[in-house]
Amino acid sequence: MTVSPAVLLVAYCAAIALFSLMGGLLPNWVRMTHTRTQLVMSFVSGLMLGVAFYHLLPHSIAWVGGPAAADASVWWLMIGLIVMLLLLRMFHFHQHDFSGDEHEHADPHECEHDHHHHDEPSSHRLSWVGIALGLGLHTIIDGVALGAIIQGEAFELEASGLLGVGVFLAILLHKPLDAMSITTVMNAGGWNSSARALTNILFALMCPLGALLFYFGVDFLDETRHYFIGAALAFSAGAFICIALSDLLPEVQFHSHDRAKLTVTFLLGICLAYGIGSIEPEDAHLSTGFAPEITSWSNG
Repeated sequence: MTVSPAVLLVAYCAAIALFSLMGGLLPNWVRMTHTRTQLVMSFVSGLMLGVAFYHLLPHSIAWVGGPAAADASVWWLMIGLIVMLLLLRMFHFHQHDFSGDEHEHADPHECEHDHHHHDEPSSHRLSWVGIALGLGLHTIIDGVALGAIIQGEAFELEASGLLGVGVFLAILLHKPLDAMSITTVMNAGGWNSSARALTNILFALMCPLGALLFYFGVDFLDETRHYFIGAALAFSAGAFICIALSDLLPEVQFHSHDRAKLTVTFLLGICLAYGIGSIEPEDAHLSTGFAPEITSWSNG
């Protein structure tokens, strides 16, 4: 049974919006300790890295096409990574741990650093506007990645039921952490529940907006459509890599007490990304770029 790519994309967008909304409400329901947050971040970081290398980059090379496809895709990957790094530098938005629970360990010597990067958010240190703007741009890029992978795979695989599932899962599991960042900082800044709820709703809609605009807008590009999809996929891969590493690297030095379980969850995320790729059809990464014989085969 196959599902229309457009219908599948709408379903993905609805699920992402719902999970994002739930993430914004999560601090009201669950006490997210430092260790719990780190375990979630490690798993999602592994998943995002796996999706970038096993899904987005190979599809990008296929769509760009031609003898220089790999070089072009790597350039776009680097551009995506640099753009996301600059956004992180400008807005300091990718901070997910506001638990203030640095003393949760039984042995105080197990965690000797001062956890400056986990201090309670304050108005002079983190502006919710800067966080919302940075995460808004980030989540639009996520939406572009989702729209691009479904657009590309629909053309390659004639609308199989597996379109974009790896990218979808990476975004779905990461979005609640982003939403939680915004609402937590707003709460610390004294914003009322109505303002937090409105911001949470607007943020939840941004990823679906980016996905739908890309998916339906790329058809207007005609001759440059293939290259644009390939470039968008590689750009998104770079953004995914940057986001995943920005979650992982600050904790690598400081979490010797949790290194076993954090490493296991990280590897599980990579394994999930690889496992999703292994069940794709064998022709999923054929070079579709500008090869007439493959284009005609794809169209039956």
